[in-house]
Amino acid sequence: LRAGLFAGVVAAAAGESAGARANPIRRVVSMLQLMQEKVAAEGKKEEELFHRFMCFCKTGAKDLEASISASETRIEQATAELKEAQAELEQLEQDLGGAAASREEAKATLAEAAAIREKEAAAFAKKSSEHKTNIAALEKAIAA
Repeated sequence: LRAGLFAGVVAAAAGESAGARANPIRRVVSMLQLMQEKVAAEGKKEEELFHRFMCFCKTGAKDLEASISASETRIEQATAELKEAQAELEQLEQDLGGAAASREEAKATLAEAAAIREKEAAAFAKKSSEHKTNIAALEKAIAA
């Protein structure tokens, strides 16, 4: 049984190698058929990759367009907000300048009023002491 099996395998191997050596055209045709199958498989892969790429390009372009339009809208909003903030800043600076001027004016008025009060207080103190002296003299004169 072993000998028959071994002889069959050797004969088959010898037949293939003898057939392959005997017919070089058949070998070339076989190699070309294998190459054709490989090229067809690669072509299918390339076609699938191409379709995926085209799908990505279409959806990617739509996404980019949406992103660009959203960004342009945000730019317009940010520009408007910036202009508003600049206008508010200018108004606040004007208000601050006016407040500083009013404060200086109020300080000057306060200092002037304090000086007037000091003069009036000095005059009152002088008149008051004169009146007290006169009252004291009258009280002495009345008592005597």
